[in-house]
This record gives sequence, C-alpha cells and structure tokens, in this order.
Amino acid sequence: MSFDRQYCRLTTRTTGQRHSSMRGGVAVLLRFQVTNHASLQEEQELSLVVGDHHPERAEAELPDGSVSVVPVVAVYGTNASGKSNLLDALGWMRSAVLSSFRHWDPNGGVPRRPFALRREAASYPSSFAVDFVVSGVHHQFGFSVDDDQVTEEWLYYYPEGRQRRLYERGADGKVTFGRWLTGRRKLIAELLRPNSLYLSVAAAQGHGQLGEVFRWFGSGLRMATDHDFPQRLDRTVQLCLAEEGKHTAASAMALLRFADLGVSGLEIKEWDEAAQEDHKRITQALRDALGDKVRVQQDQGRRVRVEHRTADGVFPLDLAYESSGTRTWIGLIGPVITTLETGGVLCVDELDARLHPYLVDALVGMFQSPETNRAGAQLVFSTHEAALLGRNVRTELFRDQVWFTEKDPHTLATRLFPMTEFSVRDSADNLEKRYLGGRYGAVPYLDDELLREMSVAFRHGGGREAGKAAEADEGRTPGAA
Repeated sequence: MSFDRQYCRLTTRTTGQRHSSMRGGVAVLLRFQVTNHASLQEEQELSLVVGDHHPERAEAELPDGSVSVVPVVAVYGTNASGKSNLLDALGWMRSAVLSSFRHWDPNGGVPRRPFALRREAASYPSSFAVDFVVSGVHHQFGFSVDDDQVTEEWLYYYPEGRQRRLYERGADGKVTFGRWLTGRRKLIAELLRPNSLYLSVAAAQGHGQLGEVFRWFGSGLRMATDHDFPQRLDRTVQLCLAEEGKHTAASAMALLRFADLGVSGLEIKEWDEAAQEDHKRITQALRDALGDKVRVQQDQGRRVRVEHRTADGVFPLDLAYESSGTRTWIGLIGPVITTLETGGVLCVDELDARLHPYLVDALVGMFQSPETNRAGAQLVFSTHEAALLGRNVRTELFRDQVWFTEKDPHTLATRLFPMTEFSVRDSADNLEKRYLGGRYGAVPYLDDELLREMSVAFRHGGGREAGKAAEADEGRTPGAA
C-alpha cells in the first residue's frame, strides 16, 4: 500500500477561542502513518490534529492558523493488541533516519520487522511517513523499505501552504530534486547506498537545509522505553548537574521530591579509577576472545545513588536497590523536563506500568496544562490506566486525545482507531465507565468457560492427570493426535 503524498489542507473546527501560536523554533507532530511493521499489517494512522478546541489544554497552532495540535495522546488497548508496536514503529522510523547511513551494515540490507503472520511476508514492503512542523513550516517525510533496500523516499514542505517538492527517490535509487532544495544535492546522491536514506546521508555531509529536518528526528522526537533507560537516566543526571540556580536543575529536583518517594536528592559521582580499570580489563578480555566488535557498556557514565533523609541523617542507596517505580520516575524526569522546556514529542511506552495513577495523572497534566507547557511539547503514550478517562482525575483527556488498538481475530493484525469514531451522548459522558464496559472495544474478552475448565483440571489433580481427564471428557484416547 502506498502513502498518499498529496497534501490535503488540515482543518479544524473553529470556536472563536484563542490558542497559543507556535514559536518559530518549535517542532510538533501532526500525524504518523505506518504499514507492515510488527503487528501493524495494513496502513494505520495516528493523528494529533485538534478535533474540538478546548482553552484549558495547551493546544499549539501553526503560524498560518490552519491547524492546531493536541498536547497529549493516549493509546489504549488490551495486552498484545499492538499499542506498543505503534510506538515501536515511530521509534524504528527515527532510528532509520539517524542510523541508516552511519551504522547499518552496507551489505546487511534493512533490519526491519514486517508483519510475519502471512505467507511470503518478506515480499511486502514496509512504509513510514510523518507530517510534522519544523521552524513553523509543515513538512512531510516518508519512505518504504524491503529486506534489502529503500524502495521509496520523499520529502515535501509547505512554506506558503502549498506543496513544494524537495526530493523524491524511486525503487531504482534515482533521486529527483525539486528546485527548492539547495546545496550539494548530486554529490550526496553519489554517496547514497541502497540501504541508507538520502536524508541520513545529507545530514552526515553537513547539508544545512536537510540537516534541520534530520535534527527533528534526533532532538524533536524522543522515545522512552525499557531499552533506553541508561540514556534517559543520563539526561536526568545532566539536568541535576546543571549550573547552580539554573531553573532546569531546580525543576529536576522538584520533580524528584514531588513523587513522594522518600527521596531527598541524588548523589552523583564519577566512577573511581579502579572501577574504570576493571571495565577496561573486562572489555579487552572479551575482545581478545570474541573479536574487536565487542562492546561492554557500563550501566551509566556516573555512579548514581539516591539520597534518603531520616531522623538520623541522609543515607544514599545505589539506584539498583530502589523500587522499579522510583527508577522509572527518575529516568523520566530528564526527558520530561527537556521536552517541556524545548518542545518536541516525547513517546512513552506503558506510562502506567510502574507508576502510581496519581503520578501518571500529574505527569500527563504537565503536558496538558498551558501553564507548564509553553513550548508546544507533546506527549504520546500507551497505557492501561482507564482512570485517566474518568471524573476523579486532575487532568481531563478529551475525545480527540484518546486512541485504541485491537487485533483482528482472523489475521491477528492491529487496527488503530480514535474515540471520535464513536458518538457521545452528552458532555458529561463517563468515558472511563464506557471504555471498561466495552463501548469502544479494545478491551480483553475473558472467557469464563476457560476458568471453569481450569477449575475442573485442578479438581482432577492438575498436570498430566488433568490432561487425561479432559481428553476422556472429549471421548479421545490419551496421547492420540
């Protein structure tokens, strides 16, 4: 399935209310499309464009006034429904832009994750596309790949609301340029590999115009998953080590104490020489045994201990001894403050996994509130926390901020859809109650009959005896095919 590259002017319903206009340097995400990644088989689209304006949330408006975007999007769904795969797809696209030229094996093809639950899965391309704003100008970038190479790539922008082509790339590798793209275009094309993106090569060669787009993926789009905790922790540490009196450092410490974790501060020290020598010695031993490509990474660049103040004084504990919730919160402080301060998009997988609902509510509220979110920052997260849809929370999510994922029972492919597909009875409708009641789908079907069968199995002694009893009940010979 190919992506529609013809720009349709995005519009919103106007209510006469005023909204904050984006500063020139602010970057926001308008929409993301993906086809054939993990459980996302057919084209799925996530939109952050405002449906109905609400003055109490931090909506950001394009300079030309044509579009406003929501500050927060929550994606709900059952376990294994694909909500994490949606964020993984956005993260994979980011990684492809940042790494395809510098780090992908020139002869290694494309390390993609196509939908695997169909015949000849490798024959279907995977496609990714984003609409986003850089320096107040709407851009549209996308590409398609197979196992071996980039089959398509395109970049357009809309400086005056009209589509301008910067470049297009076909399956033959040929790149066609628009007259609005300046710089060493052809030289960059000569360095292009089949499995690297033109945008990645251009940034590596210092192309100013395309480098700005490239940097949006690096600093304007941030991911927070279990895999990048060391990097997120390092960002928190950097904020805490900022110059005394700098507001970002004060904000980091305030958030650390806000969570009511019994934490009074962080003790941050460089690793001592003995620890560094041990790390070097282990690394060298592994390289001697396994080859020069081996990399051994320390947990983080500095030793971080969490300080707890009691009646007997302040006692530091290694981060490893803290609860998973405390570590999660500390690892989120850096990305949250940085995104709120500079703008951009923060994507968090399973925001509620290790945090109390009050903390999740408060964190979402930082992005939703015009008071704390003045830079057009956006938060996209997956969650099971239905309380965010209820009436007993400080942060109200509106219908155009809630999306769902569910799997097709026949293909097991993920479908993504917004709450706005459903009619609402009145403004006081209890979204939490309706979601948990199955009104919007995306909730698990729990077969009580299976629980009764399990109960029968336990009564028969469990294990092998249960299996024999079940087979006997069905009139089969135990062990028969």
